[in-house]
Amino acid sequence: MQRKIDTVLFDLDGTLLNTYELIQQSFLATFTYFGYDHITKEDCIPFIGPTLEESFSSVAPKHKVDEMIAYYRKFNVEKHDELVTEFDGVYETVKTLHKEGFKLGVVSTKVRYTVLKGLDKIDLLQYFPVIITLDEVEHAKPHPEPLHKAMEFFQSKPEQTIMIGDSNHDIEGAKHAGTFSAGVAWSIKGREFIEKLEPDYILDNMKDLLPILGVKEYAEN
Repeated sequence: MQRKIDTVLFDLDGTLLNTYELIQQSFLATFTYFGYDHITKEDCIPFIGPTLEESFSSVAPKHKVDEMIAYYRKFNVEKHDELVTEFDGVYETVKTLHKEGFKLGVVSTKVRYTVLKGLDKIDLLQYFPVIITLDEVEHAKPHPEPLHKAMEFFQSKPEQTIMIGDSNHDIEGAKHAGTFSAGVAWSIKGREFIEKLEPDYILDNMKDLLPILGVKEYAEN
């Protein structure tokens, strides 16, 4: 491909950062504390991607949701560094794209504090001048607002931009915003789930993004 895309937006959880164990344990601890003992670890998989408000509202009455979110976030922060890891090829790919002059941003449905904490944990915070979180928008993905905000900062057009993610919120958000999209095959929801979303590209490893963007190999330094 010719150097057509110059702006790369990444989801955080399940894309750059392997937070699956952390997220599932955080949901399980919260549901158990509030008496929803029947919910299993597998039941929590659909909650990866949507906002916490969406997830808890699908299970609990409205008056309980804020309290559950607060409990979840407290548990999540306490266990964060113990359970979070990086996906293979992520650091090298992001570093290379930065060196090659791409505009890099993170667009997440999480609150800013936890996004910054996650990026710092895998030493990627330095590469992202734009980080759009739940705190900066009225409407989370799949609404196009978060992607539009990132593109506005970079003064990028949709046809110059690609969104990378592991859920329908990412791929649908890209479609709504008019950008290219790439789904990651390491999504906990499975490659078949990603394929059904019909992204423009599917990545088996983050390094697969490089040739799509016209970059031949990892940067050496």
